[in-house]
Amino acid sequence: MDGDFRTEFTRQPAGMRQHPALVLNADYRPLSYYPLSLWPWQEAVKAAFMDRVDIVAEYDAVVRSPSTEIRIPSVVVLKDYVKPQKRVAFTRFNLFLRDEFRCQYCGAKGDLTFDHVVPRAAGGVTSWQNVVAACSPCNLRKGSKSLRQAGMHLRKPPRQPASEELRNMGRRFPPGYLHESWLDFLYWDAELEA
Repeated sequence: MDGDFRTEFTRQPAGMRQHPALVLNADYRPLSYYPLSLWPWQEAVKAAFMDRVDIVAEYDAVVRSPSTEIRIPSVVVLKDYVKPQKRVAFTRFNLFLRDEFRCQYCGAKGDLTFDHVVPRAAGGVTSWQNVVAACSPCNLRKGSKSLRQAGMHLRKPPRQPASEELRNMGRRFPPGYLHESWLDFLYWDAELEA
């Protein structure tokens, strides 16, 4: 070994964290697109040994035990179908996804918070139909005023999204890293370019 043995020893496990496995439902579609359904390589190997998944694709990298050498799975498919949820949870993340990570007043990206269209001080409730993504400057500008009082307009009216709609919306926001073995499973039903 060239360097300090402790440094060499501790770098290997951190390097292995860079090999996530794409998790597909039994119908070969990802459990979720955004966030993309990924497991750490350790979970994928464990699930394969417990016969809960089939390995569809593998990385070139291997892990070794004293008696076995295993290629790290890059795509696994569940043996049992997991039924997608019908009801969409009202969370900050899902709200931002519904609003395409844009302020619903000015269209800006980033520095997002959420705003009650009908202010809570005026009896507005925290619900899909009354809360929108807003950038901090627009949120401060609107404050606890109505849209008319603030002279502001919504890009689109807030509403509760269907689960399939939110799942499809997530496909438009791919993660920063996509392994080549995942591509066939992520966009196989997307419309082809002419």
